[in-house]
This record gives sequence, C-alpha cells and structure tokens, in this order.
Amino acid sequence: MGTLSVEVNLPFKPEQIAETTDIYGDLESSALFKMLPANAKEYVRNNPHLLEYLSIFPVNTYGIPLFLSELKPELRTMKSPNLIYPVNETTFVHILPDAEDVRSFYIPIEPSFLHSVYDLMPAIESRLIELIDGLDHDPRTDQERGDALKAMLANIAVIKPKDTDIATLVGDNTEQKGIASRMTKFLKTDFTAQKAQTKKKKKSSRIIPVTPQGKFILTPEEYRAVEYLLIRDKIDMGALKPFLSDPYIEDVSCDGVGPIFIEHKIFKGLKSVIEFKVSEELDEFVIKIAERIKRPITYRNPVIDSTLPDGSRINIVYGTDISKHGSNFTIRKVNEVPLSILNIIENGGIDYMAAAYLWICVEYGMSVFVSGETASGKTTFLNAITTFIPPENKIVSIEDTPELNLPHRNWVREVALAKGKGESTGTSGEVTMYDLLKAALRQRPNQILVGEIRGVEGSVAFSAMQTGHPVMSTFHAASVEKLVQRLCGEPINIPKTYVDNLNLIVLTSAVRRPDGQTVRRMTSCNELVGYNPETEGFTFVQMFVWEPLTDTFTWSGKGSSYLLENKIATMLGIPESKKAEIYLEVDRRAKILERLHKAGYARFWDLFHMITKIKKQGLLAIGS
Repeated sequence: MGTLSVEVNLPFKPEQIAETTDIYGDLESSALFKMLPANAKEYVRNNPHLLEYLSIFPVNTYGIPLFLSELKPELRTMKSPNLIYPVNETTFVHILPDAEDVRSFYIPIEPSFLHSVYDLMPAIESRLIELIDGLDHDPRTDQERGDALKAMLANIAVIKPKDTDIATLVGDNTEQKGIASRMTKFLKTDFTAQKAQTKKKKKSSRIIPVTPQGKFILTPEEYRAVEYLLIRDKIDMGALKPFLSDPYIEDVSCDGVGPIFIEHKIFKGLKSVIEFKVSEELDEFVIKIAERIKRPITYRNPVIDSTLPDGSRINIVYGTDISKHGSNFTIRKVNEVPLSILNIIENGGIDYMAAAYLWICVEYGMSVFVSGETASGKTTFLNAITTFIPPENKIVSIEDTPELNLPHRNWVREVALAKGKGESTGTSGEVTMYDLLKAALRQRPNQILVGEIRGVEGSVAFSAMQTGHPVMSTFHAASVEKLVQRLCGEPINIPKTYVDNLNLIVLTSAVRRPDGQTVRRMTSCNELVGYNPETEGFTFVQMFVWEPLTDTFTWSGKGSSYLLENKIATMLGIPESKKAEIYLEVDRRAKILERLHKAGYARFWDLFHMITKIKKQGLLAIGS
C-alpha cells in the first residue's frame, strides 16, 4: 500500500532560514531555543522537529506560543489561542487564531511535517518489499509489524553522520559522486524551498545517494521522518493519526475537497491545515482507509458505517456521484477511558443529587432511556451510569457500532452484523439488533443495554421489560412527548399500553449558556408513571430540571417520586409509614459521591471499584 499523502496549507508565510543555520546542531546555543520557556525546551530536546517548526513560525508577528502539557476547561474562554500541546511522544498540535474566521487553525506538528520525504518513499518502499519475503515469520500484531519495519529500514538505510561529507560515504563510484555533489547542495537548501520544490514535482522520485554496500544515505531528519511515515501510513491510520491521537478531539470531518474540520473539547470548531486539493486523491484516501478497516468501499457500495481500530466510529461516503464536493468522511472519536458520572458532574452536566437518584434507580433495576438530539452526549451519559449497575450482575450489550465500555466482568458484548459486512471472516449473513435482542432474553441477563433503539428491536426491548429484564438504551427524541410518539409510531410500533414499562427518561441536550458557551446538560430526568386510556396520554413527573439562568439543577419531584416510594421502597420491604426515608438515602448517596470526588476517585474505573468496595462493606444497604 502506498503512502497516504495530503497537502499541508500553512496559514502563515514561513520564515526563511539562513543556509548557515544548523537547527539540529547545538540546541543549547540556538537563539530561538534560549527564548523558549523551560517546558518547551524539554519538548524540543526530545523532538528537534518542534524547534524546526518554530524556526519557520513568524514569532515576531504572533509571539512565542504558550506550551501546555494539558488543556484545562478554563481555556475555553481564551479569545485568541496561540498555544502548543503534545498529543503523543512525537506529535504536537499548534492552535492558532484566524483573524478572518471564527474557527482557529489546528496545525499538527509531526516528524515528517516539514521534511518532504514523500518523493523518497517509492525507492525505499521498493527495497522494503524485497526484504519482506525474507522475514522469518509473519508479524501478527501492530507492535510486531512496527518493529519489523524499523528493523528493515535500518537494514537498507544509514544516517549521515554530522560533519561528514556524502562523497566520503558513497566511495569511489563516479556516478554516486555526482549524486553526492547534487545531494550536498540539496541539503544546504533550506527546507522551506525544499518543500516548495517537492510540491511542484510531487509525482517524481528523488535520487538517493547510496553507500558502496547499497544502503541509502539519509540525514537524521529524513531518517526520522521516513521511519515515522512508514509506521503511520502502513500500520496506523495515515494522515488521520494526529487527530486520532489527540484526546481533546470529539469529531473529525472531511466534507470533500478542502480542509479537515475538527470539533475540539476545549476550542470547539477548528479547521486543520491538512487538506485535500484533488478529488481523485481524496477518493484514493478513503478507499485505503476502508480497506484498512476491512470494509471495502466501491461505487456499488458507496456508504459504510464502521469502527476504526481504536474504537472510534467512522462514516464514509464515496464518490462525486452522491457527494458533489468529493468523497467525505466523519469520525466520532471514542474516549480511551470513558467519562464517569463524576467527570460529568465536573463539567456541570449533572449534580450530585441527581446522580445519587439515578444510582438508586439503576441499582434496583429500573429501565432507563437516555434521549436527546444528535451529539447531545447520550451514549456518554448512558456509559457513565453503568457504574451504578451492581458489580455482580450479568449484562448483555447490543449495538450496531460498538461504543459502550462497561467495567463489569460478566459482560456479554454483542454487535449487529450488516449484510455482507462479515465477508472477510466468512460470515456473509445479516445479524440484526432484533436478532441479538431475542437471543439476549435466553442468556439470563440482569440488565440489557441497547446502543440505540430506532426500529423493530424496540418491540423486543419492551417485551423484555415486561418479563422483568431492565433495559437501558439511548433514543433520538428531544422531549418525553416526542419520545412516546416515536415509540408508538412507525417503524417501532410499541402498543401504548406497553410504554409505561419504561421507568425513567433522561433528556440530554447541547445547550448555550448565558456566557455563550455550548455545553452538554441533562435537561430533565422524568419518571414515566402510567398510561391513561381515556385521554390516551401518559403521566410523567419531572424529578430533576436544569435551570438555564443559573446553570443548576432543581429536585422538583422531591417527595413525589413514584419509583422511589412505590417500586423501590416496596421492593426493599420498607413499610408505608417509613417510605419517606428513602429520600434520605438519595441525600446520603449524594454525599458519598461528593466525598469520592474530593478523594480523587473521579476516573471511570476508580469510581466503579470504590462503589464495589462500598457495596461489599454493606454501606449501600438502605438504612445502613
């Protein structure tokens, strides 16, 4: 597979570097290096290509970027961000404001960013292909493949030592001496001009000098860039790697020919300097991405919805016949570590009291739908409250694209299979969520989690609720009334008398605060009480409501909870005269969550383990 290349369109005119400047020489003596803050110097020592980028960056115009090891939520109010942060060991991101647009620039700084080695790759790849057949065994894991590529590159290339003339390395070969002369001149040319020259001759390959033993001679920068590109493009996801490595990115989208756009957790909408200029190259790019995830895309099958190796969800639309600006793709990133309910509390999405109420409801088997518009945080919220499911429970999750990540050991994770999707593994039939839900009822689960209900599988889910299986799912509806309308209409068609088997409806939304910030909030938590056949309407009680002006939550249903008093209290054998005491349990659990938060147990797995420990000690028994 060839190298996946895209254009880099810098938003500034690169500074020229004098031919006598040795960026990779003595870093400590570099004037630019001396100007950097202490943390930036440490980054540069380990990643010299970062200083190379800063050398062409117009510091006099923009100032030296702020270097941050992590991004805090308070940075959201920054009007003109000019900062650099790391996304992994070798790659950094520069956020730079655009005076003419509301979107700032997103500039990935990779080892190959400023060194145009794409024209070296054909010759190097050709030699590598010759070595592949000689491998003792086929590498099976990505780690083994990466190690094999590095070893093969070391076998065919050498790094030009500092202060050594190339002519000395190539020996007495007359033809190679001519190449060496041209190469020495080339090396003295600053990389800004080199980049422009390479761009004009993108389809041609540069002649690489070789040693008498036939090894390519590369500068340290070229060797580092070639090694990085081989791993990035042959094993990882090519030009998408910086975006997939960035933990602060929520969504990545390419709308066709043009830049890649980003939804950032801190800086919201950004535009990348990485872009596609030609429709044919974009088509080639999405074809290779589709092949890498084993979902080939063609004109006959131009739309795919699948999962990347890291678990992120990707949708690809191929060809100009149906996407007039060129092929497009959208990636919905998944967090390596899911957000816990305490993380959501930190971000203001819910408060301790509402979380404690949900804790009791989920623990005692209430069926819950988390509903809202697209990108309102439904799946994140549903995943967060799974830590409240008793640790000893057996759970079956059913999804069309795997996104849920549960902490429980007894967890059966099932994924629907579209027709033809499993051809690469010999499974050509179709397995729907409806099929999986029917199978789940035979697996004796304590809870069934459905990624999203949107079709006939809804009838099976409500049948499961009727037989005593708690169901937790996400749903697309902005209000309780619209949710009920969708459930009872095509294509779900739930009889109205079945709907009140659903206990709780949590509504989430991306809302705008008075300060202009768009945030995700639980807008209300509603108990579905029952169906009135006379009015053909449903009775529901708002237990918690988000107040937009104060950005706080009100327990509007305190003292009138049907679930707490008539279901959970009855289940626990609490006498009628003492049912009001269950509200004290909500308050007690809210304080437990607050203490766990202050003690540093906010991370998803840590919170689950602490809740498990508390439960094991008998501290969660009502009245303990």
